[in-house]
Amino acid sequence: MTLEITHDLHFPPGFLWGTATSAHQVEGNNTNNQWWEFEQTPGKIWHGDKSGRACNWWEDAEADFDRMHAMHLNTHRLGVEWSRIEPEAGRFDHRAIDRYREMLDALRQRGMKPMVTLHHFTNPLWLERQGGWENPAVVSHFQRYVRFTVDALSDLCDLWLTINEPLVYLAQGWFRAIWPPENKSIPAIIRVYRHMLLAHGVAYQTIHALQPEAQVGIAMAVRLFQPWDPNSMLDRFAGSLKRYIGQDVWLQGAHDGKIRPPLGFGDYNHALADSMDLIGINYYTRDLVRFTPDPRKLFGEERYRPDGEFSDSGRRGIYSELAPEGLYQIIREVSQFGKPVYITENGLPDHDDDQRPRWLLEHIYQVYRAIQAGSDVRGYYHWTFTDNFEWSEGWGLRFGLIELDPVTQARRPRPSAAMYATLAAENAISHALVTRYAPSLLHRLFPKPR
Repeated sequence: MTLEITHDLHFPPGFLWGTATSAHQVEGNNTNNQWWEFEQTPGKIWHGDKSGRACNWWEDAEADFDRMHAMHLNTHRLGVEWSRIEPEAGRFDHRAIDRYREMLDALRQRGMKPMVTLHHFTNPLWLERQGGWENPAVVSHFQRYVRFTVDALSDLCDLWLTINEPLVYLAQGWFRAIWPPENKSIPAIIRVYRHMLLAHGVAYQTIHALQPEAQVGIAMAVRLFQPWDPNSMLDRFAGSLKRYIGQDVWLQGAHDGKIRPPLGFGDYNHALADSMDLIGINYYTRDLVRFTPDPRKLFGEERYRPDGEFSDSGRRGIYSELAPEGLYQIIREVSQFGKPVYITENGLPDHDDDQRPRWLLEHIYQVYRAIQAGSDVRGYYHWTFTDNFEWSEGWGLRFGLIELDPVTQARRPRPSAAMYATLAAENAISHALVTRYAPSLLHRLFPKPR
């Protein structure tokens, strides 16, 4: 008789299991940044939604930290809000930094290791009035903010992400111009990209001067750009160009210090060289790229297979296609840099939770595969813990393990929350877990011996 293999798939001891959030999306009443201002303009946010109280974390994040602890999570990635910490240029609010100290201390008291993101799409209004990231002065402004923040919090945190998803910020704010500042300008895109790369470098050096033992990196939004037709030279070119711009310019630059085209012509930046102690990967899906002669689209149109499996759709259509193998490929690719890897975001919008348990397990299985192949992956952060304000999608996309009513603040765990709690407690993908939550995966995760 041929039997299925039933041994559990164990992760390394000390592996980090957590969730990820950003300040503006969960804190509530962040009234001093450009996103709050953007939300007040009719038509900018799907369904006319506003962040409002968000998830009420500024008042009571600790209640959700208790829920995380009850789910056996041992880490959480959260953001700090620049506009709270530095509400006016050069003036710092010690009450705000004290609140962040309370949050980090609360996580540590519950046995959870904090990972802190210093910039996650939002800017203080004073900075935005000066041109934001288009103004070269932003590099020194960011360094000043980072110095104050890390100096104040370094006894409570040693995992830092300088910038979250710089290419998403660029694409949405300038390339597509559907987020603030809505400036559809190629020259501005190049300036902002260069300034963010340089700001990461000086922030990295600043953090290490204050905290030599810190581990510092960024969270890269990595989409696996693949040719629509693998036999088409033009489709392959378009996919490669998008990957070069979206991934290689940043990661290679932070590795060897060279500023590559279109940001520069190989000029060396000392602060940027070897400025990654870790690599954060935010992975949601892959894109199939078909060549177009339009340079405004980087010569490629992004598509999904019509026969794919898709998540909930947002304001502008399908959010993601199920493509978990792409996560394995990305992990293996970035492992060439010899740095620890953290999956700093992964998830899907799924309001009724009918896909999330299986999608989550499929992606985590790819993390397991990468570790078995030799990659140094140290943590997985699901996006997100509780439904939150999803930028221009408002409350229309639901990524949470916990369902949230933003009006009443009532919370209800989805089935995937119990599954993730069991996975974290066991530090393994167990046969019993898959049998209960995603039996269709049994044959793949626990194959029959040949």
